[in-house]
Amino acid sequence: MSNQPLPRITPFSQLPKARTGIEGLDEITDGGLPLGRPTLVCGSAGCGKTLLGIEFLVRGILDYDEPGVLMAFEETAAELSANVTSLGFDLPQLVADKKLRIDHVHIDRAEIDETGEYDLEGLFIRLGYAIDTIGAKRVVLDTIESLFSGFSNEAVLRSEIRRLFRWLKDKGVTTVITAERGEGTLTRQGLEEYVSDCVILLDNRVIDQITTRRLRIVKYRGSTHGTNEYPYIITEDGLSVLPVTSLKLEHTVSDEVVSTGVPDLDSMFRRGGLYQGSSTLVTGTAGTAKTTLASSFALEACRRGERCLFFVFEESPAQLLRNMATVGLELQPFVESGLLRIEASRPTLNGLERHLVTIHRIIGQFKPQTVIIDPISNLVSVGSHSEVSSMLTRLVDFLKVQGINALFTALVSGNRAQQEITDEGISSLVDTWIHVRDLEGVGERNRGISILKARGMAHSNQVREFEVSEKGIRLLDVLVGPTGIITGASRLAQHIQEQARYIAAEQEAERRDRDLERKRRVLEATIANLRTEFESVEEELRRVNSEEQQRHDSMAEERRQLGHTFSAHPPATPNGSGA
Repeated sequence: MSNQPLPRITPFSQLPKARTGIEGLDEITDGGLPLGRPTLVCGSAGCGKTLLGIEFLVRGILDYDEPGVLMAFEETAAELSANVTSLGFDLPQLVADKKLRIDHVHIDRAEIDETGEYDLEGLFIRLGYAIDTIGAKRVVLDTIESLFSGFSNEAVLRSEIRRLFRWLKDKGVTTVITAERGEGTLTRQGLEEYVSDCVILLDNRVIDQITTRRLRIVKYRGSTHGTNEYPYIITEDGLSVLPVTSLKLEHTVSDEVVSTGVPDLDSMFRRGGLYQGSSTLVTGTAGTAKTTLASSFALEACRRGERCLFFVFEESPAQLLRNMATVGLELQPFVESGLLRIEASRPTLNGLERHLVTIHRIIGQFKPQTVIIDPISNLVSVGSHSEVSSMLTRLVDFLKVQGINALFTALVSGNRAQQEITDEGISSLVDTWIHVRDLEGVGERNRGISILKARGMAHSNQVREFEVSEKGIRLLDVLVGPTGIITGASRLAQHIQEQARYIAAEQEAERRDRDLERKRRVLEATIANLRTEFESVEEELRRVNSEEQQRHDSMAEERRQLGHTFSAHPPATPNGSGA
């Protein structure tokens, strides 16, 4: 066996990258686009290719002080500027500051057919001049189909595409080239994706009359990158991509405990509440006070001085505030103070990706310590179970990484209530699962609450009946009868029966006390009579003894006197002699 040491493995250096400044895109590209190399952005009409290119230039100028050139082949500078004004991008001002140069190149196929001459040499000169004029570091070509429409010879077309990409690399500018998607290929020519160092595919699809947008990194030479499809949206702030990150479960945890807002419910947890930064799911059928529980959670967070973000999919903010005020949960003062923010919308207003990115964006702006979504089950109407499960996985993970207290409510129905939630994948993700349900009695329905799971904390296994009154939620003591838990009118009947038994027991005790008192008085009278009789006998005996003693003394005195007399006068003897 050879004793020679194994050769050392030299770690590869990180590929230089240019950050795009687009929310989420730098994360899934592991730092940005390849620096000094061309990136192809392809997709169908309406997917935001041009917007991505323009935002790449604007963010580069504003955030990284890198001037850019936008060469457009379809829209004029005025049209492009007007299109992105609503996003807050002031292209004319950037042009005036000599940070951006917009060049519109008009290409007419009819003119090319007449002259018969067409190549890219003029484009290189024109683009090179624009780059050198402002010292551009970034370039966007929008779109490449118009540029190559003048080539009828496919061999020449392929040669010119390669030459363009080589020229851009030699120039050392980070370039974004947009292209329309072809039939069975990423682009119409089907070659650009092979010569590009990075290819980003944008997809705008319609499923069940709901538009969804997805982004995928098809290739990225020399760099790791996210390989999944990522939802993205176009908002008033530009393009936002939501990556699936932080799934390594490396978030920190806390031993601090926070209240649910319902003291009786807190007592069902061994530590008196929920862990800080944990996620909680409240499930139940319609009318089981899920929103009231969520509002109690929000109110308690605000009382602690925490910011709370409340997403509502079934009620308007005004309706929620009014309804909660009737059960003693006054949320309005905290809305006015800015601690509570209520975001209300119908789930069908947007697709899942827009809801998810919107939640991320608002959390980033508001920076809450508590987030509530009521209910998540409504999101099923805008996506399949797998899509909803994927969204909830990302959302729960995002909130955990941020250390945010999260509470979700979900509507369930029928005998498959728990199974439906399991299908959505949320029950296994959350730390605590609280279930509220109907407890049907004799001609009535009552509410019951139980804890199905609480990670890292002992908890009660009881099903507690609870009431919602003008003072909020109150859990009732567990009352067990021969057939199980007693609730509602049965609880009242049981209480009345117990009250009657208690009164009867009290009356029986009073009767026994009265009998005992009578016996005591009779006994005391008997004792008094016996004592009187004893005293009479004792007095009689004392009198008899006294008389007997007197007789005895009298007799003794008589004997003594008799003896004394006999001694003084002895009796005479016969014959007169004294002997």
